[in-house]
Amino acid sequence: MSPSPPTPRAADGIYLESVTLVRGGRPVFDGLTLALREPRIGLVGDNGAGKSSLFRLICGLEPPQQGRVLVHGCDTRTARRELPGRVGLMFQNPDDQIIFPTVAEELAFSLTAQGTPRKDARQQAQDFLAQRGLADWGPRAIGELSQGQRQQVCLLALQISRPATLLLDEPFASLDLPSQARLAAQLQRTPQQIIFSTHALAHVQDFDRVLWLEQGRLRADGPGREVCAAYAEDVRQRTVAHA
Repeated sequence: MSPSPPTPRAADGIYLESVTLVRGGRPVFDGLTLALREPRIGLVGDNGAGKSSLFRLICGLEPPQQGRVLVHGCDTRTARRELPGRVGLMFQNPDDQIIFPTVAEELAFSLTAQGTPRKDARQQAQDFLAQRGLADWGPRAIGELSQGQRQQVCLLALQISRPATLLLDEPFASLDLPSQARLAAQLQRTPQQIIFSTHALAHVQDFDRVLWLEQGRLRADGPGREVCAAYAEDVRQRTVAHA
């Protein structure tokens, strides 16, 4: 995946200011401050490091106990209704996200949720697919699609609504190599800012910026190759120590 994608539509970025998040009496983040402006940002770390929690904060699914989160000028506490036009989240498992039985209906729902009349939304969805050489996908049943194709549908459903930022949670998990290649190509053509978490370091090592989270703290923040190499070495050392 190229590290030089198009410039995002919105330029004011995402900001976390002294954010504290507590869940079940346990602190997930304690005073986390971040400015996320780059077109492509990778997010790495062990399971439980806080990657999905960070996404939930940015999407407004979970409010911070202290501090604030600004998403392209929108405060996630006070302006949640405006968030869908600014940020979209793609879950790791497409079956947790897809609602409708056909591809066209799933894409059209992204538009009707923003107020587009149903008939217009269906036509826009079909046109959107045709522009990408996928006109025959419109009437296809979701249940007939492969895991990789369902992931593509989830991404298309986000793209058609044109949020400024896309958050992708382990988008390459459970995909075979051809499906990974197709999804990577789809992401490369995406003009929006993309922040995605992954354990497949090769997909983010050429990014200008990668964040390494460790138990809710920012362990490293810098060029992809440096941060990915440091994280991989840390994992290697821990593995050897516990062998």
